[in-house]
Amino acid sequence: MSLHKFLVYAPDKTDEGALERRLAVRSKHLEKASQLISDGIIRVGGALLTPESITGGEKKMVGSCMIYEAESFEAVKSLVESDIYYTSGVWDPERLVILPFVTATPFP
Repeated sequence: MSLHKFLVYAPDKTDEGALERRLAVRSKHLEKASQLISDGIIRVGGALLTPESITGGEKKMVGSCMIYEAESFEAVKSLVESDIYYTSGVWDPERLVILPFVTATPFP
């Protein structure tokens, strides 16, 4: 079976309460992500922050970015759409991007 890498850009919704929804389900999201990391499916991932988060302002998560390794686009799409951030209205499905990814540098 041949595995491919996929970049997933999953920005959060921007409505009132989006951050609160994220924080409310974060532990469940991290639990599932930890399993996918152990299984070698998520190769790297994390939260996207506002620019002010690194210049002394309040740290604020505004999305997620991950690299998955799987056999197909459909497999990754299914995993993303079953994530609690997706099903509980944290990630914005209209702005979600999943693209095949080819490394140009060594990969962890």
